[in-house]
Amino acid sequence: MKVQPPIAKKNPKELVKHGDTRIDNYYWLNQREDQEVIDYLNAENEYYETLTAHTKDFQEALYSEMRSRIKEDDTSVPYKLNGYYYLTRYEKGMEYPIYERKKEKLENSAELLFNCNELAKGHDFFNLRGISISPDNTWAAFGLDTVSRRQYYIQFKNLETNEILEDKIENTTGSSVWAEDNKTLFYTKKDPVTLRSDKIFKHVIGTPVEEDVLVFEEKDETFTTFIYKTKSKKYLVIGSASTMTTEYRILPANTPNQEFKVFSPRTRGLEYSISHFNDSFYILTNKDGATNFKLMKTGENLTAMDNWEEFIPHRDDVLLEDIEIFKDWYVLSERENGLNKMKVIRWDGSNSYYLPIDSETYVMGPTTNLDFETNKLRYFYNAMTSPYSIIEFNMDTKEKTILKEQEVLGEFTKENYKSERIWGTARDGKKVPVSIVYHKDTPRDGTSPLLQYAYGSYGSTMDPYFSTVRLSLLNRGFIYAIAHVRGGEYLGRPWYEDGKLLNKKNTFTDFIDVSKHLISKKYTSPEHLYAMGGSAGGLLMGAIVNMNPELYNGVIAAVPFVDVVTTMLDDTIPLTTGEYDEWGNPNEKEFYDYIKSYSPYDNVEAKEYPNIYVSTGLHDSQVQYWEPAKWVAKLRAHKTDKNLLFLDTNMDAGHGGASGRFEALKETAKEFSFILDLEGKIHTQ
Repeated sequence: MKVQPPIAKKNPKELVKHGDTRIDNYYWLNQREDQEVIDYLNAENEYYETLTAHTKDFQEALYSEMRSRIKEDDTSVPYKLNGYYYLTRYEKGMEYPIYERKKEKLENSAELLFNCNELAKGHDFFNLRGISISPDNTWAAFGLDTVSRRQYYIQFKNLETNEILEDKIENTTGSSVWAEDNKTLFYTKKDPVTLRSDKIFKHVIGTPVEEDVLVFEEKDETFTTFIYKTKSKKYLVIGSASTMTTEYRILPANTPNQEFKVFSPRTRGLEYSISHFNDSFYILTNKDGATNFKLMKTGENLTAMDNWEEFIPHRDDVLLEDIEIFKDWYVLSERENGLNKMKVIRWDGSNSYYLPIDSETYVMGPTTNLDFETNKLRYFYNAMTSPYSIIEFNMDTKEKTILKEQEVLGEFTKENYKSERIWGTARDGKKVPVSIVYHKDTPRDGTSPLLQYAYGSYGSTMDPYFSTVRLSLLNRGFIYAIAHVRGGEYLGRPWYEDGKLLNKKNTFTDFIDVSKHLISKKYTSPEHLYAMGGSAGGLLMGAIVNMNPELYNGVIAAVPFVDVVTTMLDDTIPLTTGEYDEWGNPNEKEFYDYIKSYSPYDNVEAKEYPNIYVSTGLHDSQVQYWEPAKWVAKLRAHKTDKNLLFLDTNMDAGHGGASGRFEALKETAKEFSFILDLEGKIHTQ
């Protein structure tokens, strides 16, 4: 008997804005506590489970295969901070990390900080983050989330007695920073409804949490706030940030009861970040139209923008991403033509050079460099065919030591895989870069399946990184392609600007034009082309299936942001107000009309759609579960094809999915089995 998909009831709700009326038949699905909503989500889950029952053994095999490549008893590269080496360790069969430290020497016995496997017992979801050690090494503050809504509570552990205090600071980001007095801790609280990080508080060990002092409140709803300590340990820094504007406040870390002072007042459109060294601040900024950013310098007591002096000028073809400061050297992280570069420069100007690179497409950047006094830079390097490495580089002698290369267990040989970077032409003539990897035996004659991935928002760059999980596709004949579409920052800041606000559709058309290019160059064909994206990349998936559904055989949309108009009009939802500069504010008619013209939910039509797998989490704080639920319900009611359409809701997790390092692989196995099944490859090894 044919299994019928669940059909959500229609309960029309009129949504009126700017004289325009939208009818939302599935608005009722946004009641998380309503049993009818839970029943519908469970019915969708049951439908998915029933129709994929024949792939269950394969999913298990795929999960085991992906897990078998991971070195289960693994240890991070230790880093030294304030007289201790800190390291993270995993034990065989265990889901969560163990945090340890060793005093002075690596040969010394380890002191246990946190065994997350023990702490996670009894929780369906568990995440520990933001371990912050007091300057005298006696206290650890840490954040815990056991719900998956990214609302962490902070606790304290006495590292001399191993006692965890009963004090709990609720509803924080999980991160915190100590003043130099070893008893005062600064942390960020969230708005309980919108989850916007909006307040900085000060807590003193031994005093009631209720007496914590509000130090700063970010009242502009388009901004979030955070706090950190400079690498020099001299200053505490409160940051306020929106999509296109930043502002900082500073306070000497040894005077926690003084007032923070504004570094330089916010100016709309001005972005800057600060680093401290000796008696100066170094400012990475887009001041005076420096779209790709430049580096400026100013004295500690003359921090206002009028006093900034140019240190590294702006360049039209090079994005300046970061600066890493050492006693004798500083290191610039740059991006030119999409590729990472690191320039090492002596402060006295006597020497400068770029780190040598010998690959066409790769990823590199600084890792943990907490020590000012060293001449050794630590950075990571990997490519689509080369596992992740952490390298220590002597800036004086140029000697390079690989401290750790990701171990891939089983039969893996780099030489069996090929990667390349090609350029597709967008409809407006822009060249869109695409990073590709495939097994050397995979034909490129139009018959091979290809999974095309992209994100394309917030200036977030999807770099061509290595993945052990991806090998399960490559070994079965799949080609994997990352489309570096506009909205990301792969080709510099203008590449991002050209894919946001009233240019957002460039993200979607870039992806589609890359698909057409891959087909025309015989990497694949529409019968074998698959697309994948998550969150804002899920919006991308929703847009492309409305615009060009015929190009794809299957689409994976993970936690997709698909009901853009309704969400951006609801300022009680987490993220909304802070994102007006990314998507536009639909309370203004120009943006309302533009967003409505591409919002996936609003543009579902009666036509044929590809096979689609949609995942979400009931407790998602970033993209609420009801967006994908409503989208699937509307697709079911409109689509004219008999292709697969699945809504798979994790009833325990949020935006990031499962919390354990292996549990997350089960979700990947679901995604991969969906497209491998469509390719008839679930019985191949």
